[in-house]
Amino acid sequence: MGKPSGVVTMADVARYAGVSTMTVSNVINGRPRVGPETRERVLAAIGELGYQVNLAARHLRAGRTGVVGLAVPELERPYFAQLAGRLADRFEAHGLRIVTERTGASREGELDAVAFSRLRMYDGLILSVVDIDPAELGQLRTDAPVVMIGERALPSRFDHVMMDNVDGARQATAQLLATGARRVAMIGGDPGGSATMQALRAEGYALAHAEAGVEVDPELNVRCLFGLRDGYDAVRGLRERGVAFDAVFALTDVVAMGALRALADAGLRVPDDIQVVGFDDIDEAAFLVPSLSTVNPGHDEMADAITTLMTAQLRSPGGEPKELVVPAQLVLRGTTKPSG
Repeated sequence: MGKPSGVVTMADVARYAGVSTMTVSNVINGRPRVGPETRERVLAAIGELGYQVNLAARHLRAGRTGVVGLAVPELERPYFAQLAGRLADRFEAHGLRIVTERTGASREGELDAVAFSRLRMYDGLILSVVDIDPAELGQLRTDAPVVMIGERALPSRFDHVMMDNVDGARQATAQLLATGARRVAMIGGDPGGSATMQALRAEGYALAHAEAGVEVDPELNVRCLFGLRDGYDAVRGLRERGVAFDAVFALTDVVAMGALRALADAGLRVPDDIQVVGFDDIDEAAFLVPSLSTVNPGHDEMADAITTLMTAQLRSPGGEPKELVVPAQLVLRGTTKPSG
């Protein structure tokens, strides 16, 4: 039989392979009802005809679009870009696509992401929560599956995945103190804040000092935003004010990268003069000179947990919500002195 002209259908594949359309459907969907020879014949026909499965039509027939939304504060921050990449890989294995949008870390952006998730044709939504009031979030009406990520206390009606900010920051600061540092500057922390990333990492910083019996000097805490320039300016400001420090705990790797440049511009050697530890273990951290010691917040474990929770909701809506905390691990590289 000759090849059909125009768009190739499942019926065309069936005629070309000499089988029924049900057999072609069984092969495409991986059902164990087709013998190996027939399966090979159908796959050969698919390849020769160039047949493409219309995943969109399949999802719509099932009442789905095959799309999951990922709403994050910033698209530019490497942590969120790399999280999106990991999630895209995992959801692709389930026949789902990830669409990413930016909330601007604002209450309005986060509320809109939830309220309009259905209008944007998402089967489910993954939301990084930064600024939204948990009480407002609890009052939102949404029938789409939602998985929350972030540090804030959230309504128990949602699945929630968190990184262990407190223990990650404690590990980083404890390492600096264990290798002789006594004046650890914290860049980006907020000791007086609520349950935000900044406040939780500041809590871990304080906890490590308490465990080591070292008093914290408030002058060593520099609040700032989380860009390269912010880390640079924070370290330069400490030096201009004459505040002595022998180590830096930067709340993100991007801030740490800015801090490293400021130290280099000042003629200070890392780690001989000043040690530096970041947080996030972004891909670039291992390729700096010197390579950056940092905290891995459990990238793969977090992506696995988010994927598992979301796909479970898509299969069986209405299950008992779960809250998961992913452990953090300190990764030692060239910006810290060896222990002992």
